[in-house]
Amino acid sequence: MECRRDKMIKSCTCTYEPCSRKGACCECISYHLKSRQLPGCCFSAEGEKTYDRSFEHFARLVTENKV
Repeated sequence: MECRRDKMIKSCTCTYEPCSRKGACCECISYHLKSRQLPGCCFSAEGEKTYDRSFEHFARLVTENKV
């Protein structure tokens, strides 16, 4: 499957500016899963800004109804 960075960059919610994977969802997901993390787009805007992309942080936010 072709990665459509040119289309996805407009809707990418990642706030980490030096990110080389911004808009390249296939690369981003692969990168984060290798580190037991989720990409920023899985989090609310508030949760994403913490840069804590861990499964545990995501689970806490789900439990608190913040995702």
